[in-house]
Amino acid sequence: MKAQDVRAMTLDQIDDEVLKLKKEQFNLRFQRATGQLENTSRVRVIRRDVARLKTIAAQKRAGAPEPVVKISAAPKAEAKPKVAKPKAEKPKTKKPQSAKSRKAGAKKTAATKSK
Repeated sequence: MKAQDVRAMTLDQIDDEVLKLKKEQFNLRFQRATGQLENTSRVRVIRRDVARLKTIAAQKRAGAPEPVVKISAAPKAEAKPKVAKPKAEKPKTKKPQSAKSRKAGAKKTAATKSK
């Protein structure tokens, strides 16, 4: 729910919407507790919507003027597309082996040769 939509509502409509969302939040808590909740992000969305509704309702009750939405007059310049630079190829080198891995490798090859 967008703040612009909420600002168009009356205080009674906002209170009804908060009540509806609180009931949905209650049901979601039960679903989470029983392991039936599929869309876990819905809990977060509901919580934030309730907070948004309560904030705007408090602003309306206090008689605060509605905030002005800033719209930039000048269009933004288009960003230049990034061109990928070709990477220099690195020569492939073998990693130096530790003494342990050399011994283990020697044992494996000796075992396979003797079979």
